[in-house]
Amino acid sequence: GRVAPLDVTVLILGESGTGKELVARALYHHSGRNRGPFLALNCAAIPDTLLESELFGHERGAFTGADRRRIGKFEQAHHGTLLLDEIGDLSHVSQVKLLRLLQDGEYFPLGSDLAKRSDARVVVATNQDLNTLQTSGGFRKDLYYRLCDHHLHIPPLRERMEDLPLLL
Repeated sequence: GRVAPLDVTVLILGESGTGKELVARALYHHSGRNRGPFLALNCAAIPDTLLESELFGHERGAFTGADRRRIGKFEQAHHGTLLLDEIGDLSHVSQVKLLRLLQDGEYFPLGSDLAKRSDARVVVATNQDLNTLQTSGGFRKDLYYRLCDHHLHIPPLRERMEDLPLLL
């Protein structure tokens, strides 16, 4: 309730199956961006070679097989919310590009020299311990600290048995 109306990046932490996407949708529905789209992207489900195109889009001719312009998720989520699930699985290259977007609000579609501005609220989720990952070098410290300002920990259902009647 306190974070939803703020136009900030939010990190949602919790085990698999705890309802991180449901929390992200609740943040979206109770935000000022609820008239825009809500998009969810599982970062672990997309090969790293395709993830940049999926997030930022690409121009025609940017790579072999790019026969037309593709609009990325950040552009599709304009004035809305983009959930990046399994953020702990991002490669270092993708982490750098996401960090730039979060810092500057800008990104470059593949094959373009022109920066685009993103007006999408970013919500990220993971079941991994990002603190441990960043300590061991598996996750960028600067991105970790950028994401940690507003984080929500979703405990597993076994720790919140009082929610069972509501869920049933």
